[in-house]
Amino acid sequence: MQTQTPIRSSKDFLTYAAFITAVILGGFNSISIHFVVQELPPFWGATLRFAPASALLFLIVLVRRLPLPKGRALLGAVIFGVLQFGVAFGLMFWSLQTISPGFSQVLLALSPLLTLLFAVLHRQETFRWQALGGSLLALGGIALIFADHLSIKVSVLPLVAIILAAASFAESTVIVKGFPKSHPITTNAVGMAAGAVVVFGLSWFWQEPHPLPSLPITWLSIAYLVIFGSSIVFTLMLFVLKRWTASATSYALVLLPFITILVSSLIGEETLTPAFLVGGAVILLGVYIGALHKPKPCKDQEGLPLRTQAECE
Repeated sequence: MQTQTPIRSSKDFLTYAAFITAVILGGFNSISIHFVVQELPPFWGATLRFAPASALLFLIVLVRRLPLPKGRALLGAVIFGVLQFGVAFGLMFWSLQTISPGFSQVLLALSPLLTLLFAVLHRQETFRWQALGGSLLALGGIALIFADHLSIKVSVLPLVAIILAAASFAESTVIVKGFPKSHPITTNAVGMAAGAVVVFGLSWFWQEPHPLPSLPITWLSIAYLVIFGSSIVFTLMLFVLKRWTASATSYALVLLPFITILVSSLIGEETLTPAFLVGGAVILLGVYIGALHKPKPCKDQEGLPLRTQAECE
């Protein structure tokens, strides 16, 4: 028993370290995307992110001789990639042409609630009324932000697109959790390749031009997204997902807005209105109540935990 405790503690430390590192690095992603889409068409910009990132991961797979996923594991990696890197990030690249990075991350913070609800639908986790209450509170925060943006005549479509991206993030996390496990690097290599095909197909469908960047900030942003924001961040998140539940892993998207808004406001890319601050706070409170807060179990007079909600009442 004494020899097992340090091993377990070491694994816990590595998981938390991976989670925190992914949150810090991921906080810069929306800002980098914002700079990319200021010069490049959105779906083409997404292609320039995920195609090189997939190639880099496949190179690591080759050097380390990692086994590629097969059968249902391969299918799970492809579906994960289509939803996460194709649909979700395609919507994000498109939306960040007109909305700020911090605002997009606040809406993406809905993902833990959506992940929990989707995990219930997929029968991976159990339903809780607390989650429903948190969802309704978060929707109230979204309504405040929507009303503010409508008053200043900002298009609603980018806001809806970000919410759909949050739903796609949530569903992809739940789906990949339900398939056989494979190495995080190989899963992301396959997934990003599938996502790159999707966003390039969208770029071709919308007849976007395909220029290379001309501005140093665009090249720097793409380099960051390829190496840190994609290859490292998503490998770390899948590493965490193998050890935590889908809803617990998605808590990262609750922490990202704090980093994104701080950096974005410091570089002058963020305008913080009262409605945005209040609505964002309500959304985060709803996520905390619905997905993060764990109430103490009800106990009887002898201090033993009660098994059902009816007994608690």
